[in-house]
Amino acid sequence: MADDEAEIYDGARAQFPLSFGKQAKSRTSLELVHNATRRNNTSAAATQPADGKLEPSPFPSLSSSSKSWLNSLKNPKSSHESNSKLKIIGPSRPPAGLSSSNDKEEEEEEEEDGGIIGPPRPAVDAKTEEDEDEDGEMIGPPRPPLEEEDGEMIGPPPPPSGSMGSDSEDDMEEEEQNQYRIPLSNEIVLKGHTKVASALTVDHSGSRVLSGSYDYTVRMYDFQGMNARLQSFRQLEPSEGHQVRSLSWSPTADRFLCVTGSAQAKIYDRDGLTLGEFVRGDMYIRDLKNTKGHISGLTCGEWHPKTKETILTSSEDGSLRLWDVNDFKSQKQVIKPKLARPGRVPVTTCAWDREGKSIAGGVGDGSIQIWNLKPGWGSRPDIYVANAHSDDITGVKFSSDGRILLSRSFDGSLKVWDLRQMKEPLKVFDDLPNNYAQTNVAFSPDEQLFITGTSVEKDGTTGGMLCFFDRGKLELVSRVGISPSYSVVQCAWHPRLNQIFATVGDKHEGGTHILYDPTLSERGALVCVARAPRKKSVDDFQAEPVIHNPHALPLFRDQPSRKRQREKELKDPLKSHKPELPITGPGFGGRVGSTKGSLLTQYLLKQGGLIKETWMEEDPREAILKHADAAAKDPKFIAPAYADTQPETLFAEPDAEEEDK
Repeated sequence: MADDEAEIYDGARAQFPLSFGKQAKSRTSLELVHNATRRNNTSAAATQPADGKLEPSPFPSLSSSSKSWLNSLKNPKSSHESNSKLKIIGPSRPPAGLSSSNDKEEEEEEEEDGGIIGPPRPAVDAKTEEDEDEDGEMIGPPRPPLEEEDGEMIGPPPPPSGSMGSDSEDDMEEEEQNQYRIPLSNEIVLKGHTKVASALTVDHSGSRVLSGSYDYTVRMYDFQGMNARLQSFRQLEPSEGHQVRSLSWSPTADRFLCVTGSAQAKIYDRDGLTLGEFVRGDMYIRDLKNTKGHISGLTCGEWHPKTKETILTSSEDGSLRLWDVNDFKSQKQVIKPKLARPGRVPVTTCAWDREGKSIAGGVGDGSIQIWNLKPGWGSRPDIYVANAHSDDITGVKFSSDGRILLSRSFDGSLKVWDLRQMKEPLKVFDDLPNNYAQTNVAFSPDEQLFITGTSVEKDGTTGGMLCFFDRGKLELVSRVGISPSYSVVQCAWHPRLNQIFATVGDKHEGGTHILYDPTLSERGALVCVARAPRKKSVDDFQAEPVIHNPHALPLFRDQPSRKRQREKELKDPLKSHKPELPITGPGFGGRVGSTKGSLLTQYLLKQGGLIKETWMEEDPREAILKHADAAAKDPKFIAPAYADTQPETLFAEPDAEEEDK
């Protein structure tokens, strides 16, 4: 029975191709995929030594581990054989019969050491040198003398012990140079924004990326569901007409905070659905502690690193506030920063420390203030640094050990502060142009380095760059060019993925650049780059939409505009019935100048004396009084009406004194 079933199965299986039921493998190798995303300007990165001159970057465009990985992909058999056999550098050995006994002993010692360095020794017959001289024949080239009488060595010096050629030396140098494990070899760009990308956050697992922009939108990217087209799966507009200024994931990555230019922050779930919006305060109440929320636009916000119910926000109204995400109608705490003079100074940025026990805020007057969360704490800062920067502070960041604080500002500087001694900064890095209020600073996963972005200047020759600084040496390690024309605003270095994220943009376009290395990075960009987009099938069908446009018919068409025709008619004096303007100066076209009349007949009558205008020469008082006698003799209008009732006029009789005068 079993044999019969096997024959039936084999017969049925023969009717189908061998590839039936098997998943088609991608024909594009990983090497080609990563070569397509390799950075061309990696070698253009530069370092800045103490003397201030730029030198070539110590970071190679391709690390030693990347080379070994690529070689293993190109020649998998040779890599396997190289592991099983010893590597011989130089030409092959001569036959065994031509070597002397001493050479055999030396060869056995070399085999025990693991390899032969340099060309093999020439073959020498078993005879002595005297016999060779007598015969006059020598097999192979003569053995060169080791030393002359003067003690000088002829030829190149022997290679040092432990050396395996120039390739291994280059690999060792590259490993020393890439000791920071900076992933710079490859790069992808998440596009979609129409203005500069000003906000960035990556969840703790490294699977989802959120980017906010000045185009009022938030785009959500998922590495697991994204293919090589790198398109976002959702787009949000949190507050219409307000820029997105900050984004932050919760500790459990099930929700995220969105801070915009409005006075109300919003909470979304992991899929982009709105969970709530915090209340807005009363703008007519002067004391900010009595308002239920912010009354001006928000500047920054961050989720508590440990507690998933607490949120911190800062605003242009000059306050920081703690919120409970379970109650959107009220706040937990209001923090008013210390000011040199009374008024409202905006709080431009804020941040938690690693344990969530301290809050740092950057105030618009250039001061840095730190509050420690303890029982009975209030608005009075525990650490106050006046005039920490000469301009607005755009970003602050605590180190995980709680000893270092980094601050970034509009004044083009990055300062390193020791939290145990905050009077003076440990180090000040200048010449870092900054034109955006969201420019931040971030640490590497091991916190040996910290990074920040630079903005493009109007008259500058360099584009947007990422600057890497050594925390221990407090010096600039490298500058990596991200975009020749776009400014770098937000940056992040994810600890699990070992990938660097940087948002860039200008007034017309924005995006997120992701730097990675196929050998140093994990998941993230590696997953979506290798996933090809779905190919169209012959069975795919898409119905063409039928567009019903009734206005295309002449019956429903709008009448053409007659605006131009009316303007043309107004310029025509006949159609517009425009009156003739009086002529100034000499006449023309049958018309006489305005000095002697506008018509020819008037001109002739005036010249002949038939028309005399005497009213121009008469005195108006005399013209009226010449009719006084006729009016007194024959009153027609007013005098007859008052003839019976009009009293007699009484004139004052002149006095003798007045007559004398």
